[in-house]
Amino acid sequence: MGERATSVAGGPELQLEEYRSELTGYCYRMLGSAFEAEDAVQETMVRAWRSFDRFEGRSALRSWLYRIATNVCMDMLGSAQRRARPMDLGPASTPRSLPDAPLAEEVWLGPIPDSRVLPERSDPAEVVVARDSIRLAFVAALQHLAPRQRAVLILREVLAWSASETAELLGTTVASVNSALQRARATLATADVAADTFKPMDEEQDELLTRYVKAFESYDMAALASLLHEDATLSMPPLSLWLRGYDDIREWMLGTGSGCRGSRLVPTVANGLPAFGQYRTTGPWAIIVLEISAGRIRGVNTFLDVDRLFPLFGLPLTVEGQG
Repeated sequence: MGERATSVAGGPELQLEEYRSELTGYCYRMLGSAFEAEDAVQETMVRAWRSFDRFEGRSALRSWLYRIATNVCMDMLGSAQRRARPMDLGPASTPRSLPDAPLAEEVWLGPIPDSRVLPERSDPAEVVVARDSIRLAFVAALQHLAPRQRAVLILREVLAWSASETAELLGTTVASVNSALQRARATLATADVAADTFKPMDEEQDELLTRYVKAFESYDMAALASLLHEDATLSMPPLSLWLRGYDDIREWMLGTGSGCRGSRLVPTVANGLPAFGQYRTTGPWAIIVLEISAGRIRGVNTFLDVDRLFPLFGLPLTVEGQG
């Protein structure tokens, strides 16, 4: 895992803070919630700070912190149901479906800004891996794994820890780690996790996103539908309602969803994917996260919890030209 030696010289707070971003990414993959991940990392930091005077450097600081973070996440996952996407909970709705009552926040897999999980001076290769492993579909697939299998797969496949390092962290055997990894791989092999990550220098992706913004802001649903895969999905957590297919999405947007007419979109990045803050004429409305594959949009994920999400993403509450 490329473990680097760590000196204990200097204040513990500065040494611990160095790992906040990567620990947030780890806890997010484990928990499926940006807010729970930040709570888990904060608890990790508190526990580490309180016992720092007993840390003698026999193991690297990074390993020690991941052991604490894993224990925190395991405790949080002890009685929790797995977080899901609307597509996991029931069949697709019809274009004439009306939104039902929002479900509780803890039901849903939520988005996370890339800035919370990518260290400021990340190596470009590490950025690619980090973005690939926080995609919505991948994190949703992780939620199908038992907590210990989830930890093993993330440590081994995402963070490139060795089997012996993983076994030491989890207090188990190499054979047990290898068995858990095999079962986890088998479960993930059945999941559809394909999606292109955000590529800021990719002209084809940039053109697609430009066309999407133009179609959405002009509310040209024929143009927008032409950018979607035939079986594209539209979901709106915390609502369980979701749609499949560009015909149904277009019809819904022109009917029940027509309140989005006149919206403005402000670009951001979430889960390694292109995203936008959506502002209706009445104010902030949603974080839209797009899943792209083979040059078309295959998933439009519209997260409606703006009171918490807009501050999380550092988005303003108003934009020029709104209203």
